[in-house]
Amino acid sequence: MKRLSELEPGQKAIIHSFENDEIFLKLMEMGCVPGEEVTVEMQAPLGDPISIKVAGYQLSLRIEEAQSILVKTPN
Repeated sequence: MKRLSELEPGQKAIIHSFENDEIFLKLMEMGCVPGEEVTVEMQAPLGDPISIKVAGYQLSLRIEEAQSILVKTPN
């Protein structure tokens, strides 16, 4: 299991769970639900924020938000 923030641009993964309950609902409303495929599209030059593709659209996340999303990567 990895954190979404650990993925490199171009990598895909499946959302497994959330570590931080405070932003759980916010992320779920944005389409970040367990079982959903997510692709890291771009990362800002200093690493924050990152742009991901999830549920058919682009979403920017702060690195602290991405750290709370646990993902499974294909082997």
